[in-house]
Amino acid sequence: MKFSRDTGATNTDLYTSCYIRFCYFVWSTFVDIRLTPYEARVIGSLLEKQRTTPEHYPLSLNALTNACNQKSSRDPVMGLDEVTVQKTIDDLKKMHYISEKSGFGSRVTKYQHRFCNTEFGTLRFSDQELGIVCVLLLRGPQTPGELRTRTERLCKFQDIHEVEATLDQLMQREDGPFVAKLPREPGKREVRFIHLFDGALEMSGAATPENSATAGSGTNSDRMDQLEQIVNALRDEVATLKARLDRMSRDQEPGSSQ
Repeated sequence: MKFSRDTGATNTDLYTSCYIRFCYFVWSTFVDIRLTPYEARVIGSLLEKQRTTPEHYPLSLNALTNACNQKSSRDPVMGLDEVTVQKTIDDLKKMHYISEKSGFGSRVTKYQHRFCNTEFGTLRFSDQELGIVCVLLLRGPQTPGELRTRTERLCKFQDIHEVEATLDQLMQREDGPFVAKLPREPGKREVRFIHLFDGALEMSGAATPENSATAGSGTNSDRMDQLEQIVNALRDEVATLKARLDRMSRDQEPGSSQ
C-alpha cells in the first residue's frame, strides 16, 4: 500500500485516518454487531437504566425516549421523538437485541435489551467491561480518566490502571475486539478509546487527508515510510487471523479428522 507524499495533510492526520480506517476494517471482518447511532443510543440507554434504576426497568416508550434525550451523560445530545425511537426499537427487535415485557395487569408495553449478559445470546461482559461499553455507547470517544469518572454508577474501578486493564481486555478478547485506541491527539496527554459496535470510527471527528489539507505544512518521508510499514504489518496480522479462523472452521466440519 502506497500513500501520496504530495498531500498537504500533517503526518498525524495521515496516521490517524489510516489507523482508524484499518481498525474499523479489522472489526467489521470479525465482529458481526453493527448499530446505527440511534440504535447505539437506545441500547446504551437500556444498559444504563438497567444498572442505575432497576426499579424502573424495563422502560416504556416514553421513558426510553426521555433516556435517549437526556441532557446529561449524553454526547451528542439528541432530540428523538417517540416515532423515531419506536422505529429504532422495531429494528432492534428484528435483530433480537430488544424484547417486549409487559407486567401483569399493565397495559403499557415496556422494553428490555437482549444485547448482552442474557440467556438469549452469547455475548458476555464483566461488570467493568459492561460499564465501559455502556458509557462509550452513550458518550462517544473518551479517555481512561473520563471513563473511570463516568462509570461510577455502573461499576467500580480501584484506579486508572484498572480501567486501562479492562480496556486492554476489550481490545484483546477472542470474540472481539469491542473497543479501539485512537492515536493521541496533538497537545493531549491521554489517548481516547472508542467502541466498535458501529461505524463510529469513520465518524469520530478524526481528520482525513482530504479535509485537512490546510491543517499542516508539509510531510516527512520517514514518517510516511513508518506508516506504510505499520499498515502492512497490520494487514499481515489480519491475514494470519483469517487463516487461523479458516483452519478452525475446517476442523469443525463434519467428518474432519480430530
